[in-house]
Amino acid sequence: MNTALIRLLHLASPTLPVGAYTYSQGLEWAVETGAVRNEDTALAWIGDCLAFGVARFEAVYLAHMLAAWGSRDTARLAELDAEFIASRESSELRAETLQMGHSLTRLLTDLADFPAAPLADFSAPSFPLAWSCAAAAWSIPAPDAIGGYLWAWAENQVMAAVKAVPLGQTAGQRMLLALGQRIPTLAEDAAACPIEATHNVLPAFAIASSRHETQYTRLFRS
Repeated sequence: MNTALIRLLHLASPTLPVGAYTYSQGLEWAVETGAVRNEDTALAWIGDCLAFGVARFEAVYLAHMLAAWGSRDTARLAELDAEFIASRESSELRAETLQMGHSLTRLLTDLADFPAAPLADFSAPSFPLAWSCAAAAWSIPAPDAIGGYLWAWAENQVMAAVKAVPLGQTAGQRMLLALGQRIPTLAEDAAACPIEATHNVLPAFAIASSRHETQYTRLFRS
């Protein structure tokens, strides 16, 4: 078994201490309104956000960041990072990516075998920038890294749905099986997508995130 696979499992693990489990990215508001109320509606919501949002935008930026790390193009990385942060539709989503980016950067800096110096050039990196830095440093192939990133996002969303709807653990595993079947194709498409062709138009997701900011009772930070 090669080390890159182990490193990918490490990066995609829900135990990675970056605080991902504290965020629902608007899913909690969708549960509050009744738009997400059972296994089927949770799968539809998460699947649409995955296919039409994360895979078509965030994963595309991740792919281009991985390429820029490979060529050590710091200027391009700074440009991609600034564009990604500017794309966050709500204050919660912006705070989320910066907090997780900060936490991952700090973790990587504290790991004895990780060359964290490249991240020192960025004062407030987004989560995709810090994550792509780790994937590139650990020589994880780009298609695998993108697939792992999408899986980690989907797993966190399913975990949020299990808590917030709530759903049973078996329902959560069925959802992960269904979402996992889509990820290889989504990752392949993201890896091949020119940055000019990506888009981030997912109105329900943006509205849910914005409305969550003033939701009266909350389990999650976004």
